[in-house]
Amino acid sequence: MQKNHKVKKMMLILSKATLDNVYACFILANGARMEGIESEIFFTFFGLEAIQKAKLEHLHVATVGNPAMHIPSVLGGLPGVEAMATKMMKKKIEDLDIPPIGEFLEILSASGTKMWACKLAMDMFDLEEKDLIEDLDGVLTVGDFYGRAEGEGTHVIFI
Repeated sequence: MQKNHKVKKMMLILSKATLDNVYACFILANGARMEGIESEIFFTFFGLEAIQKAKLEHLHVATVGNPAMHIPSVLGGLPGVEAMATKMMKKKIEDLDIPPIGEFLEILSASGTKMWACKLAMDMFDLEEKDLIEDLDGVLTVGDFYGRAEGEGTHVIFI
């Protein structure tokens, strides 16, 4: 008998809040929902900045140590380079009619994407739920997250 290998759920772990990582995560989650696939995002460590009310609209492109920038790391650290790269990426995102971070989070929530904050990372950064977006589904331990990943057809992606 042949097994059904259909993707049923995408579990995305976002650990960095650079623009490129956040948009990659959100586009994957949104794409899953558009294909009728469940999606959940677990925000941990610096990925929590993508759901912090005070920080989510101020995310940047990482220019140092990012091989996709195709510039020497020493140049990426020069004053103004990160701001210029961030401005260029935000312009391109806007030109492609991709919503800004805050609006994208609302779209994900409305589409049924579950969004969870990592309890350990929240404790580490002294964050409280009131610091995070209203659309957050809650705070989970890693064990809770793995429990949600149970089931055939579930895939976990670390971003």
